[in-house]
Order: sequence, then C-alpha cells, then structure tokens
Amino acid sequence: MTVKQLPLPDLVAQCVRLGIPGVGLWRAPVQEYGVEAAAALVRDAGLAVTTLCRGGFFTSDGWEEDNRAAIDEAVTLGTDTLVLVSGGLTPDCPDLASARARIAEAIGELAPYAGERGVRLAIEPLHPMYASDRCAVSTLDQALDIAERFPASQVGVTVDTYHLWWDDRAPAAVERAGAAGRIHSFQLADWTTPLPAGVLNGRGQLGTGAIDLTAWAALVGKAGYTGPVEVELFNDDLWARDGVEVLEETLERFLAV
Repeated sequence: MTVKQLPLPDLVAQCVRLGIPGVGLWRAPVQEYGVEAAAALVRDAGLAVTTLCRGGFFTSDGWEEDNRAAIDEAVTLGTDTLVLVSGGLTPDCPDLASARARIAEAIGELAPYAGERGVRLAIEPLHPMYASDRCAVSTLDQALDIAERFPASQVGVTVDTYHLWWDDRAPAAVERAGAAGRIHSFQLADWTTPLPAGVLNGRGQLGTGAIDLTAWAALVGKAGYTGPVEVELFNDDLWARDGVEVLEETLERFLAV
C-alpha cells in the first residue's frame, strides 16, 4: 500500500531490482489481479509475502465468511500471517466494551481454523482516533489481553509504530508480547502533523515526523523479534508521486533508521 500506484507486476519487479526481499500484500489488489496469479508472480520472483492485510471487522455482519476467505488467500500466497483490523462501533456493538467482547469472541471462533491452515492471526491495535469506526482495540495491552486467550501459534499482535508511539505503556507491552512469542508483525510509519481530513491517509514517510523509529526497531529486536520489518504508509502525497521514486526513497529512509 505504500506504493499502491504501482501495478503488482511493477512492484514485484522493482522489489527484485532494489533487493527488497519481501512484500506485504493487501487483499483488494491481490483479488483484482487474481489470488493464484499473484501467488505465482511473487513466488516466481523469489519474494516472500510477509503478511496479508487485512482480516477483521468483527463487529460487522459477514465477518466469518470474509475472514475464512482471507485465511485461505494467505495460504495460497504463502504467508503465515494475516493482519487483523478488528472493527469499530456498530448498532450491535454501540460501545467499546461490547465491541471488544465481540472481537474476542469472533477471534475465538476463527483461531482454530487459522491454526489448522498454518496461519497466525495478528491483532493490530490502531491509534485511539480510529476507535469508533475502524478498531476498538487501541493499545498493545488490549490486543494482548485478547491474544493471550489462545495459543501463540494461532494469535499474536502487530506492532505498528504509527499506532503505538504515543503510549508510554507500549514498551513494556512489547516486552510482554516478545516474551510470549506473540509479535507476529512489525510495521514502520512516521507521525507528522497536521493530519489530513479524514486522518486515514496521514502516515509520514520514515524520518519525517515525531517517532524515534530507530529506538522502536531496537525495542522490538530486544524483545526477540527477528521477522520481517514492513513499511506501511497511507499518504495521498506519496501516492500522487512516481511509484518507483517513492519506493527508492522509502528503501533509503528505511536503511537510515
């Protein structure tokens, strides 16, 4: 999604050219290209699919069928991690307590199926500004409280700097997650202000905002995480630029931090 302006074959080719070993895929462009075709494209290029995004939205109708499909897509793509954006408030879940209860219940129903298919569910806490409409799980501790009801091989968490940097309890929660083997995904984005209208597409290019990304990388590494590190930037200004240029710039900044 960082360079969603690049068609999937172009993204794959540029990752190979730049020596980027893996790519986190989003379901919509993969479905548009064809799941089987996308899997073959990435596999034949020698790239790893680091994660598939996203499952979740458990507070809305139809979540079970969609999430089972997402797990099956992850299997086809060859990734063991499905990132979950859990869902916000709905008429059936009109407050945070009921929404979080529904999310935990739904993950409990889904986790065995994911485990049987060799896919880990990674609960991603989102910044509290998204609690009403996108994700009632706002802190890493809240995500872990849900994940720890299930085996670590089935359910863990995503650590995303954009969503967690503000929380002074997050470093201890990273240690908690690492000790239990539950850090299933690590994502980088920076925080810049002012946020755009709608706030969704305001993630800053690495090194341009308020987050000490180097410190976060060290924290997650100290917690025992050795998996892929993804850069996930939702940014209209970046999307309006040449995708190859943005990819090159992102790699340069990633290596710097």
